[in-house]
Amino acid sequence: MNLISIRIITNDVRKLVTFYEQVTGIAAIFYTEDFAELQTQCATLAIGSTRTLQPFGGDEVAKAAQNRTAIIEFLVKDVEADYNRLTEFHHQVVQQPTLMPWGNKSLLLRDPDGNLVNLFTPVTPEAINKFEDKIS
Repeated sequence: MNLISIRIITNDVRKLVTFYEQVTGIAAIFYTEDFAELQTQCATLAIGSTRTLQPFGGDEVAKAAQNRTAIIEFLVKDVEADYNRLTEFHHQVVQQPTLMPWGNKSLLLRDPDGNLVNLFTPVTPEAINKFEDKIS
């Protein structure tokens, strides 16, 4: 089994897509005005409007901007460089680049819907070894 995609449900697809394009540097693919994807080397971040919930059972299946448990994480080459690059966009920084006990330097942001987004770079030998085949 492989994790292929994470989907965020939002009331404003364009706003959320713009945020993730700025953060990742990846251009989104819009399939409809209600659904877009940012495709990374390992997985896809899908962004769908609340209107996309209808085939899944209706509006009560998921609520936009209600997440308080998940963190969307991106492995990056240089978290400090990304932090400096992203300051021009005035995104909400929750935590500046900080060395975590498990060996990653981590930058924590909030997207426009309040979801936590972690950009991290492995810095200890153990962390580098863990992600060596995924760092591009």
